[in-house]
Amino acid sequence: MSEMKIRVLVVDDDQDQLVLAERTLSAFGFDVRTHRSSLGVSNLVRTTTPDLVLLDVNIPALSGDKVLALARAQAPKSTRFILFSASDESKLRALAQASGADGYISKSVQGADLAKKLEQLHKKGRPPTPT
Repeated sequence: MSEMKIRVLVVDDDQDQLVLAERTLSAFGFDVRTHRSSLGVSNLVRTTTPDLVLLDVNIPALSGDKVLALARAQAPKSTRFILFSASDESKLRALAQASGADGYISKSVQGADLAKKLEQLHKKGRPPTPT
């Protein structure tokens, strides 16, 4: 019996970054969809129900942390949102905490390391929401 593939939606305005992420993650067994704009992410999350959403922080029109707030409302409770950026790691960590992201990954993390981090975030699950 085969395991279900982890469904990942990668949102980035950089076409090269999208191609790289899709090739890499597909090679490691992920089911990958890509989207090149911050616009329409909420609808995509609702219709495709990804397990993980890898969101570029510095994307035109609406930054990744703002997209997260909008998309989270449309996503299944099990969907995890990860901020993805080339920004300084301490700034990225602070933004992830402030925006309610489930994690963050620096764009310097690629290949097997990226796949491994995403698998760990998928297994980790979402923390309970405070009441």
